[in-house]
Amino acid sequence: MSQDTEQRKPARKKVELDPKLAAYKGVWVFVEHERGHVHPVSWELMGEGRKLADKLGVELAGIVMGAPGEETRQFCSEAIRFGADLCYLMEDVILKDYRNEPFTKGLTDLVNTYQPEILLIGATTLGRDLAGSVATTLKTGLTADCTELAIDLENRSLAATRPTFGGSLLCTIVTLNYRPQMATVRPRVMAMASYDDTRTGRTIEHPLGMIEDMIITKVLEYIPDNLQGKPQLAFADIIVSGGRGLKKPENFQLIWDLAKVLGAEVGATRPVVQAGWVEADRQVGQSGKTVRPKLYIAAGISGAIQHRVGMEDSDVIIAINSDPNAPIFDFATYGIVGNAMVILPALTEAFRQHLSTVKLAG
Repeated sequence: MSQDTEQRKPARKKVELDPKLAAYKGVWVFVEHERGHVHPVSWELMGEGRKLADKLGVELAGIVMGAPGEETRQFCSEAIRFGADLCYLMEDVILKDYRNEPFTKGLTDLVNTYQPEILLIGATTLGRDLAGSVATTLKTGLTADCTELAIDLENRSLAATRPTFGGSLLCTIVTLNYRPQMATVRPRVMAMASYDDTRTGRTIEHPLGMIEDMIITKVLEYIPDNLQGKPQLAFADIIVSGGRGLKKPENFQLIWDLAKVLGAEVGATRPVVQAGWVEADRQVGQSGKTVRPKLYIAAGISGAIQHRVGMEDSDVIIAINSDPNAPIFDFATYGIVGNAMVILPALTEAFRQHLSTVKLAG
């Protein structure tokens, strides 16, 4: 390239931010809890929030909302031990059960009062409902279902990356002229934060400022989900997944056989679910579950981006595919090139014998 051509290249334009945005400082993580249990995504986000806060040189805060006596103060302490510098606590009997109106008002008031520059919420059923309402009320940007978060220090902007166009592309979105910058992240996408029981921090209490008569919706009864017998892919340590490379539904039984021996959950790709081989709640990928097991075995799966974004953060990935050029081999920990219908029964038998030997030795 000639010098003249080089000189004609357009320089990157620096975006001038509104001076009012300089008042917004800090990274917040909404701590979601229900019936005395914090959703694990909150502590996953705390770990990611710690990285963002350190990059910006600001404090990391947890946000706990609930009724008095619901272990909310304990959750504040846990937030600090998982990496937060402080925790904002909002207690009120109205916040006993999640309802959009009081939680939206409470979180919106907190943001307007203390002005964080980044607000992270888990992409759970509750989190998605709350995040959309809060972003709309604050008239700010929200990037949903993110798979990666980073900081552009030039503009102090949150660079939130998410799949788009059906998972075929990844796009990075920034909110330049509005604060806070909001993002939701699916469970198991980020690594769990480290727990340090020596950490200490401060708690700031803030009132809700509502009465029951101001709220249209009422909670008449709490009916817990019956999850017995349902797939728990997001929390499984071992997952065995199958794709269309297994050729026909009868061959998918090989996946079930291996999973039974390993005590694993069974996963599948979108084409397999759409073909009716397994139920939809076993789908792993952009339009299914995001998982982070210790071991992920993928048989007959090509490794397209739609599936990859849902499982690529597994600790160990073993790929079985007859095509040596399958994309999954580009990011798998171990790859086996061969016929899955031959390899799966061999693995199942090998594991069965090994586990039987271990049991007898024990």
